[in-house]
Amino acid sequence: MDIKAAIQSATLPDHIAIIMDGNGRWAKEKGESRIVGHYEGVVSVRDIVEGCGELGIKYLTLYAFSTENWNRPKAEVDALMELMVSTIRLEAEQLKKNNVRLRLIGNMNDLPETCQKEMQEGMDITAGCTGLTLILALSYSAKWEIIEAAKRIAREVATGTLKEEDINDAYFSQCLTTADFPDPELLIRTSGEHRISNFLLYQIAYSELYFTDVPWPAFRKQELYEAILNYQQRERRFGMTSEQLNADEK
Repeated sequence: MDIKAAIQSATLPDHIAIIMDGNGRWAKEKGESRIVGHYEGVVSVRDIVEGCGELGIKYLTLYAFSTENWNRPKAEVDALMELMVSTIRLEAEQLKKNNVRLRLIGNMNDLPETCQKEMQEGMDITAGCTGLTLILALSYSAKWEIIEAAKRIAREVATGTLKEEDINDAYFSQCLTTADFPDPELLIRTSGEHRISNFLLYQIAYSELYFTDVPWPAFRKQELYEAILNYQQRERRFGMTSEQLNADEK
């Protein structure tokens, strides 16, 4: 069966978010160091970005490095930072060629200066692209993001620039780092774990969750197509009944 051919273009998710898990375990199973898994994971990133672009997906968010990841062994963290810097340095022009716009979310101030510089240059190079928007979550924590939004709102209320009755879902969403992007319709996690790991907690309130045992370094376009096809076979009710949805479609 040609899974890609079975995907319906009319019901594609606009935004897919992925928790890229399993690099270290994949490498360990092959008798390699964890960083080898991270390097192979970059190959998967290239393939999935290409696949999303070919399908017409508008937004792809990748959970690249969480705030909790800073607690990993220093050698691994240093290697990851170096890998991210070198990858963006090498890939920025290719992203531009493929009309992919790069954006970042997370606490950028925690990143090394060289990493911040390369990331900013990557965003500047691709700023005019109008195809897929690739969003990297770096030094990201959903709890941190929500707390920062709450602090901002508290300051605005305290200074009188915001009234309490004006605080709603739409306003709160605009205070998050994802304010420029729609919420993801599909969240994928690789490598068999069934948890969210502090990722986009506010934004995935109605996302469809898809878990696969395939580790990220082995996750390619075929696995992406399977996830999207699974998504398209679900009924998204948003609190309504199937009867209501069917009535609305008539």
